[in-house]
Amino acid sequence: ETFRAIAPGRVNLIGDHTDYTGGLVFPMAIDRSTVIEFAESDAMSLVSADVEGDEWLRYVEAVHRLVSGSRSVSGRVSTTIPIGAGLSSSAALEVAAALALGFRGSAVELAQLCREAEHDATGVPCGIMDQLCIAAGRAGHATLIDCRSLEVTYAPVPDSVKVVVRFVASRTLEGSEYATRVAECAAAEAIVGPLRDVALRDLAAIDDVRVRRRAVHVVSENARVRSFAGALSSYDFGLAGEIMLEGHRSLAENFEVSTAEMDRAVRELAETPGVYGARMTGGGFGGCVVALCDPEARVDGWVVAASDGARVESLSA
Repeated sequence: ETFRAIAPGRVNLIGDHTDYTGGLVFPMAIDRSTVIEFAESDAMSLVSADVEGDEWLRYVEAVHRLVSGSRSVSGRVSTTIPIGAGLSSSAALEVAAALALGFRGSAVELAQLCREAEHDATGVPCGIMDQLCIAAGRAGHATLIDCRSLEVTYAPVPDSVKVVVRFVASRTLEGSEYATRVAECAAAEAIVGPLRDVALRDLAAIDDVRVRRRAVHVVSENARVRSFAGALSSYDFGLAGEIMLEGHRSLAENFEVSTAEMDRAVRELAETPGVYGARMTGGGFGGCVVALCDPEARVDGWVVAASDGARVESLSA
C-alpha cells in the first residue's frame, strides 16, 4: 500500500525573530509543498530528483531518531518549495518525514518533534513557528501563533488581497548570525525578564546599545503582530502594509538581519502601484520579501495562497 505525506512551505506575514522568545507570529502555510510518496519497507530508502546532493537526508535521519517506534519506508521526495528562499523547505521536509515514518500525535507535538530534529540536524536554535504553521495550517487562513502557549488562532486572509513572495538571494541559517541574535535576546531577557511581557520603556535598563536594539525590535514586533492581525481582519490593507514596512525597518535597523539587496527589493515593491506594503520574511541574511497587494497589482514574484497543513493521503485505489 502506498501513501503520500504532504507538508506545505510557509511565509511569515509579520512577526520575525519573536518565536524563540515566546512571542507572537503571523505566518501562513502556502500552496507549495514537499511530498514524500512512500510504502512501508524492510529498509529505509528515500530518493529525490528535486533536491541536489544528500544534505537533506540528515533532516530525515534526525526525525527518524525521534519518532518513537518509527517504521522504515522506501519512497521518493519531491518539492515545489524553493530551497534556501526562507520558505521553510527544511521544516516541510521534517514534518513530511515524521508523518511518513509513522508519527502519531497532535499538530503541536508534531511541531515540537520536528523543531528538535532541526536543532539536532543543524545545531541552529530555531523557534517553533515554521514547524507549527506547517503542521497546523488551514486553507484560506493565516495562523496567529502564540509561541509561549503554542495556541494557534486562525485568521481569514481576505480574497481582496493577494500575497506575493519575491526571491532575493539564497540564505542559510547555519554560519549566519542567527545564533548570535538568539544569544543577544537571551542577554536582554536576563536583565528585563521575558521580552513578551515588557514595554519599550522597560528596555532603558539595558546598557548595551546593541542588545537594547535587539530587544526594541522584539517588543515592537510583538505589538505589530497584533496590529497587523487587526488591520487584516478589518480590511484596512493600507494600515497592514504600513505595519509591514515598519517591521522591515526594525529588522534592518534594530535587528540588523536584512541586506542592501533586500532593502532595495522592499523599497521597489512598496513603490509599485497596488502594493500595500512589503517586508523581508524569515530569518534574514537573504531569502525572500513578502508583499501584500491588490489582486490586480502587477508584481513580479510568486503569488501564494494560504493552504492546508500537513497530512497523509492513501494512493492505493
